[in-house]
Amino acid sequence: MKNNENNTQRGLKNRHVQLIAIAGTIGTGLFLGAGKSISLTGPTIVFVYLIIGALMFVLLRTIGEMLYVDPSQHSFLNFVSRYLGDKTGYFVSWTYWLVVVFMAMAELTAIGTYINFWLPSVPLWLTEIIVLLLLTGLNTLNAKFFGETEFWFGMIKVVAIVGMILTAIILLFTHYHTADANVSLSNITSGFQLFPHGISRFFESFQMVMFAFVAMEFIGMTAAETENPRPTLKKAINQIPLRVLLFYIGALLAIMSIYHWQDIPADKSPFVMIFQLIGVKWAAALINFVVLTSAASALNSCLFSTTRNLYSLSKLNGDKLLTPFTKLSRNGIPLNALLFTALLIFLTPFVSMIPGVSNGFVFITSVATNLFLVVYIITLITYLKFRKSKDFDINGFVTPWAKGLVPLTILAFSLIFISLFFFSDTYIPAIGSLIWIVAFGITAKFRKATLK
Repeated sequence: MKNNENNTQRGLKNRHVQLIAIAGTIGTGLFLGAGKSISLTGPTIVFVYLIIGALMFVLLRTIGEMLYVDPSQHSFLNFVSRYLGDKTGYFVSWTYWLVVVFMAMAELTAIGTYINFWLPSVPLWLTEIIVLLLLTGLNTLNAKFFGETEFWFGMIKVVAIVGMILTAIILLFTHYHTADANVSLSNITSGFQLFPHGISRFFESFQMVMFAFVAMEFIGMTAAETENPRPTLKKAINQIPLRVLLFYIGALLAIMSIYHWQDIPADKSPFVMIFQLIGVKWAAALINFVVLTSAASALNSCLFSTTRNLYSLSKLNGDKLLTPFTKLSRNGIPLNALLFTALLIFLTPFVSMIPGVSNGFVFITSVATNLFLVVYIITLITYLKFRKSKDFDINGFVTPWAKGLVPLTILAFSLIFISLFFFSDTYIPAIGSLIWIVAFGITAKFRKATLK
């Protein structure tokens, strides 16, 4: 098993990274939130997914290009310090670490809720503690065990979506018809309008779809853990457009071909409706299992990436307080960093026991998601500086048409972030994230220690 230059082990195989990359393009929001997305703007939601998918592909190509030049870096965030300075790197790296911890806390809460579907008498806090201990234990082994766990979590999501798409194809060719559904492509094209509920609802859908795509950059975190990082990274990133077309666009078209988009309720999972339509009476339990594994997959990835981020930050920072987090176990795992991160996430069940805190939890999660956009924008600016540096390799994994596409992507992400201030569901988290940016920015600007 090969090691990184920082002695962490590269235990992931090509099949691990490929399926992690595939599953990383499939968010829980697709299973539970597709109905809401479709209700906002009808069939034109497909265009929104295509646009956001293209923006994320540009982002991942820039991350991939920098990691391809220097795959020894444990996180793509390290490049921010190198090309934009220590203070910006400090701000982005710690912000990213914190928001992913918040994500992990939210996913753990979701897991407890999903398990409660089958075990309503078991306390939510007990379920959350058991799940966290289990996944933390798996992450103490080595990168290979993370890869295996994530491989099978991802496989469940992939099988569920492929099964639904194949079901739609079979129903189309057999001209399936019931009182509830008339399967036909005309369900998509009949009375088509670009903005069926107005242009404001169309733009509102952008932030919802954006939320479904955040954390796709985790593929950059796994690059340092592969035995052959360069070819594996290239293959994983280059296949992302195909995956977006297959899993997101394919699923949405399948849903809207079975039911006319106006008949799809915003508050129900279309996946449940479709599986019930073909006689799967336990469809609700099936989708609950899928979203449970999806949330477990997200939590597993959060544990993995936050641990590596904390380890990397502790190595870069001269603060002696962080020295314990630079220690590695016999398996090449940043064990102290993992246990500290798990300890923070461990607060989740205790927080959820406090009456009335659930809304605050949703607020924190939304703020974290908004801050992903900030991290993405700074990462793209970092890439532009990288292109002007001596490290740029014209023969490497070069991002196509970067001079035009990267500034355009920065502009698009900025507009999406600004739009969050104009919708009722997002303006309060947007204000919260702005406060966070200012507070963290001041901390970074006036801190005495500098990254090495």
